[in-house]
Amino acid sequence: MSDAVLAESDHRRLRLIGLVMAVTAFVADQGHKLAMLYGLGFADLLPGEGVRVTSFFNLVMVWNPGISYGLFPANGPLGAGLQIGLTLAMIGFLSWWLWKSSVLAVTVGCGLVIGGGLGNLLDRLVYGKVADFFHFHGFGYDWYVFNIADVAVTLGAVAFIYDVIKPSESIKDA
Repeated sequence: MSDAVLAESDHRRLRLIGLVMAVTAFVADQGHKLAMLYGLGFADLLPGEGVRVTSFFNLVMVWNPGISYGLFPANGPLGAGLQIGLTLAMIGFLSWWLWKSSVLAVTVGCGLVIGGGLGNLLDRLVYGKVADFFHFHGFGYDWYVFNIADVAVTLGAVAFIYDVIKPSESIKDA
């Protein structure tokens, strides 16, 4: 069903869902980071130090100068400025897409990516890099160290892929 046919009340409902997803991702990410950094003292740890939780999972302190999962590390003020600018541009685009969306999966995906992007953006603005904690490993393989914002961005991307593979119905058809 096209956006023009979707009732305004349905658009408002979708926008609210997207906003709730963004706020939830942002608050969960920032709350967890504050608890880890200052509640559990991870801010005082050296990079890579942490706590072994299971044989395959550690909580560690890693300050990530890059984008999600350590990609494209910023080298100097120009790199950091480009990361911030790119993040703001993506948040702006995704906010516009969320506002126009008539598809639940797209709305949820936009909300999750916006919330995760804002969480990591705030870290970059406050600390100059992003705080990451979750480290999975096993059978000689180490996964990237990541945070809740990265999980939100990844789940948002999964929602977009889901929409492409199995196009979602508009909320009015659901």
